[in-house]
Amino acid sequence: MYKKILVRLDGSELAEAVLPHVCALAECMKAEIVLLRVMIVPIYDYTVFDPRLDVTLRGQVETETTMYLEQKATELRQSGFTVTTQFGEGEIAETILSIADQVQADLIAMSTHGRTGLARVVFGSVAEAVLHKARIPILLIRPSIVSE
Repeated sequence: MYKKILVRLDGSELAEAVLPHVCALAECMKAEIVLLRVMIVPIYDYTVFDPRLDVTLRGQVETETTMYLEQKATELRQSGFTVTTQFGEGEIAETILSIADQVQADLIAMSTHGRTGLARVVFGSVAEAVLHKARIPILLIRPSIVSE
């Protein structure tokens, strides 16, 4: 049923809480796991005055993103899973959907941060945006480590 599962990670414990669920599915389905992290490159006023700083910051973020994804991929490979990694940049929900199309994912798996009220209004909900726009099934996990 599922041959390729795209897993959105952001470096947090909350996002990683989806991994046990994905591993159980991948094991049953013999599916490939594709780990995705959408880079967020900070924009500072001083990059206007020195564009080299922007290049330096972007390079640091790419390096950190690659290292994080490879660490997680290695852990999963050691458990016998087939794992690849992807990283993207841009609006998070749109990037998740775009990468899902590019890698021909059958399922998108992600944790929800469980924000409610004002926090949800201010920060938005990536999970909700993906859920409403996706053309493939979504597995959303609300981790028990969410604090209310």
